[in-house]
Amino acid sequence: MTASNSPLIIFQPSGRQGRVQTGITLLDAARQLGVDVDSVCGGRQTCGKCKVIVERGEFAKYGIQSAEAHVTPASADESDYFRRHPSKLSTGGRLSCVACITDDVVITVPPESQQRKQVIGKNAGTRPIEIDPILHQYYVEVEPHALGERRGDWERLQEALAREWHLQHLTIDITALRQLTNALKAGKHKVTVTVHGEENQEPRTKSQEPIPNPQSLIPNHTSGRVLDVRGGFHEGLYGLAIDVGSTTIAAHLIDLTTGETLATEAAMNPQVSFGEDLMSRVSYVMMNGNDGLRKLTESVIGTLNTLIEKAAKRAKIAVNEIYEAVIVGNTVMHALLLGIDPTELGAAPFTLSTHAPIDVKASELGLRLHPAANVHLPALEAGHVGSDNLGVLIAEAPERQDAMTLLIDIGTNAEIVLGNRNGLWSCSSPTGPAFEGGQISHGQRAAPGAIERVRINYATGEPRFKVIGKDEWSDALPDADIGATGICGSGIIEVVAELFRAGLLRSDGRFIENLELKIENGKLEESNPQSSIPNPRSYMRWHGPKAEYVLATAAQSATGKDIVITQDDVRNIQLAKAALHAGCKLLMLGMGVSKVDKIVLAGAFGSYIDPLHAMVLGLIPDCDLATVVAVGNAAGDGARIALLNKTRRAESAQLARDVNYIETAIDPNFQQEFIGAMHLPHMTDPYPTLQALGALPAKSANEPDGRSARRERRRERQEKF
Repeated sequence: MTASNSPLIIFQPSGRQGRVQTGITLLDAARQLGVDVDSVCGGRQTCGKCKVIVERGEFAKYGIQSAEAHVTPASADESDYFRRHPSKLSTGGRLSCVACITDDVVITVPPESQQRKQVIGKNAGTRPIEIDPILHQYYVEVEPHALGERRGDWERLQEALAREWHLQHLTIDITALRQLTNALKAGKHKVTVTVHGEENQEPRTKSQEPIPNPQSLIPNHTSGRVLDVRGGFHEGLYGLAIDVGSTTIAAHLIDLTTGETLATEAAMNPQVSFGEDLMSRVSYVMMNGNDGLRKLTESVIGTLNTLIEKAAKRAKIAVNEIYEAVIVGNTVMHALLLGIDPTELGAAPFTLSTHAPIDVKASELGLRLHPAANVHLPALEAGHVGSDNLGVLIAEAPERQDAMTLLIDIGTNAEIVLGNRNGLWSCSSPTGPAFEGGQISHGQRAAPGAIERVRINYATGEPRFKVIGKDEWSDALPDADIGATGICGSGIIEVVAELFRAGLLRSDGRFIENLELKIENGKLEESNPQSSIPNPRSYMRWHGPKAEYVLATAAQSATGKDIVITQDDVRNIQLAKAALHAGCKLLMLGMGVSKVDKIVLAGAFGSYIDPLHAMVLGLIPDCDLATVVAVGNAAGDGARIALLNKTRRAESAQLARDVNYIETAIDPNFQQEFIGAMHLPHMTDPYPTLQALGALPAKSANEPDGRSARRERRRERQEKF
């Protein structure tokens, strides 16, 4: 089959791709590749559940051009369906049960068309937060206008706020000014005023005595801005804490008076369609100019508006009661959200448009909140370390602790911070998408059916596993009830660590040859009689010099195909973990320490990582396992703290400047640390914690020592090329 009749199809957000026969439907292609697309009507074009989006434009990462013309035109029945259901129509929207592939194409499966919905673990945490938001509401009585008096409604409102609440030097947003007169009439001169950013010289309690000289209380800076005026007494002050990740977005709707999280909504970042990793999205803008930037910005703003509407509906409030939002994200997400060209972040010297925090009206970004609502984007640390990492620092406050703390937020780029009250160092390491299922033969993001836990019988080599959505392990379920669809990040970490502990992988990551049956020229060869695995044929397969481990059989999978871990899968995990570990080591060198006291795993993914397996893999340096903790979506928690506490928000701007930054891309020690970290758990670094636990396998007879590691890598390159 040639490339001309085997077009390449890439499905997002799963990242699954493959070549398929020209002329098959998008739904059949999805099923062949194990992509989750819902369908109820059996291709009768009546349910609409199989709707997908045909992406348009050049996708440099995959080396293809995608266009609507790369699938067959819509039939009369399909066009009629969309006419009858206009809410399901979107740019490039097609029914995958009838649209057939004619050329290379990128397809997005929207959340409503996914049979197994993406699991997005970005719930708000339960950290205690001192509530002192930058927004407050005040109920005041304004003197009526007297005939012949020259003061306007705004001037009389200013005097009332100064008299009753000691608020001075206020400004008023044009949207509030437009409604002021009507609000005074409706409330019979009693109104509720929402003020942003005021700084009082007196406690925030209503004054019992009039102020004879209000000018004496004016501070030396602008005290605040009136955002809203409503007639009569009103309660209800709400804000949003939003974490815009490169893969997922989470929005928390917060009651600013109580600190309660009223609703949390999450979704996949739609920019995944333009590239799974950040540099792919930067490249998309570089190749498509302002049009590419506009598409990326509009896609994320559209998703944010959807999440806002859902959260407000769940909390039973109106979106115009939301007056403030704090948004954190990495530097590329920050630029794309603001509509700033991110191409300077794609190459040295990785220049930011600004390091400083930004406050902008929500309406200027296109966010549908109160017309005068403010959006705060905290400061950025450096070219590759954004406000999401600052959110982690706000939440964890390592600068206030004595313990030498290592904070790791694992994603396609891992942001790492090391330090204590004596100083902080940070860096970003390019781990790539492997921990999110990318570049793994049967990898996928976390969703029902994904293998998330793995254990291997060290005596027999037999695997057992758990899939998301099932409480039982695979050996406690009939094969037909398991329905494994692939393997997600936590499962990938565990299976590689377990293969190493079982003695099936050498420390350099290569499968140990003399244990297994081989398939050479289509014929089985006998296994080494000294193998400790009684029946390796059930779990290991060799294809020439390359091996694969069968984690789930065809009978246990939802696709009817074996789910395997290949030599290339192991290598991609090694590359990812080596980049992260090397970043940790650079920070330790910067701080002048050889060990850490505490490791904090931040982010949704970090919550699912087993610390022992992470250490066996060498993902993290040696540390007492009891001090390795997962804190969930700490970036989102930091956004909540910045939303609810204006003092901590102000401190964070200085905190971002105080962090020492290491640029891993140009650090002369990175490559050396990276090479050492390629081994499991490390080529030279001791792991006394694992040794004491007996968690490391004995070295195999054919295991290369450190002196021969370079020769092994040279042999691998020769095999590859």
